[in-house]
Amino acid sequence: MKKLSITFIFMFALILFPGCELEDIENPNAPTVSSFAEGASAGDIMLLATGLEAIMRSDLEFHYDTVSILGREYYDLTSVDPRFTGELLKGPLDNNGFLTTRAYAAWYKIVKSANILIEAVENSVAGLSDEQKNDYYGYAKTLKAYALLMVANRQYENGIRIDVADPDNLGPNVGYSEALTAIMSLLDEANSDLSNGTSDFVSLSSGFDGFDTASTFSEFNRAIAARVALYQGNDQLVLNLLEESFFDLDGDLYEGPAHVFGLTGNDILNAQYHVPLQSGQEFMVHPSWINDAASGDLRVEEKSIKLQDTVQTDGLRAIHQITVYESNVDPVYLIRNEELILIYAEANIGIDNSETIKAINRVRNEAGLSDYSGPTDDNSLLQEVLRQRRYSLMAEGHRWIDLRRLDMLNEANIPLDRTGDNIIDAFPTPFTEQLN
Repeated sequence: MKKLSITFIFMFALILFPGCELEDIENPNAPTVSSFAEGASAGDIMLLATGLEAIMRSDLEFHYDTVSILGREYYDLTSVDPRFTGELLKGPLDNNGFLTTRAYAAWYKIVKSANILIEAVENSVAGLSDEQKNDYYGYAKTLKAYALLMVANRQYENGIRIDVADPDNLGPNVGYSEALTAIMSLLDEANSDLSNGTSDFVSLSSGFDGFDTASTFSEFNRAIAARVALYQGNDQLVLNLLEESFFDLDGDLYEGPAHVFGLTGNDILNAQYHVPLQSGQEFMVHPSWINDAASGDLRVEEKSIKLQDTVQTDGLRAIHQITVYESNVDPVYLIRNEELILIYAEANIGIDNSETIKAINRVRNEAGLSDYSGPTDDNSLLQEVLRQRRYSLMAEGHRWIDLRRLDMLNEANIPLDRTGDNIIDAFPTPFTEQLN
């Protein structure tokens, strides 16, 4: 973590400003974008690779909070900024405000960092073998694809740019379907690189324990690809990709790569942790999540805590505070086995419903619930899978996307608690992007 924290500071400074500005700075004690691109040493490349992982943690809360609030999973009732209970729930979203731009910029910092790493490896003077280069290529392209997927899910049909390698010649803005196709292609390209990598791989933090070789990192790559295939509606491809991932129907639900945090030095904390029962920490679970839960569902107690008094802010009311994370150094998972099990369940609907039920029961039983005993037609099973995703993946950034992709982003699933509240299906293109 010390290595991550030090590199995080460097990489944040590196990516915060355009490359041309950095190249104009003459500092004999610090590398520049130009020095990385035109003759990076082995140490430079290791620094870039470690920094890429570190910077992925930047501003995560702005992504997860905003998409979770849009999906009515929880509310920010702290009264710190009225836009969380006003603009984000009523619209229209300001294309130049932080609700729109903060997470967008964070994901594209990752994309730029990955592009810098790829260019540095291509032009390195470190004498890297082809296999060593493939390690870095597979690593960088996978994380780049992950970041592009996250921002694509925010922007939806408002589109994203896939090609941003040259800031003076940006690629076109493409719609959601085209973006998913490009992201899948990038993941496949990365996986091909990983299949031709070394046994040593890239030095990663403890968050990637178990995914720190070319072959095991490939399993993470295939898991993300399975998520993309699910969004594309290609169920058979989902199942094929899951076989190549770390999916394990009987495995630990929390197996998977994660962002890790720390208290020491210049490390950063998990900003999605909120101190239970403390004033000023009123991130409140939407009452419908509590009311719709099955009796005895352990996830309710695990992910929420009931306050003594109801919190009321701007016409919104709730009494349960969110407690998904137990401390400010809890990991935030990029993807984990429980999601893969539920992806497996959904993809099997209409192909092998018995496997769908088996996967549903794996998740239900872990939550203290009995086996599923409802109807077994395709639509009923889809509703049950969606229900389990709602409770298992609470606050992990899925509910809003799930409802939208299944054409269920409507008042039946998105409570409009006040007059003037609206359903928002995408974030606007940031003002600065429109200028480009």
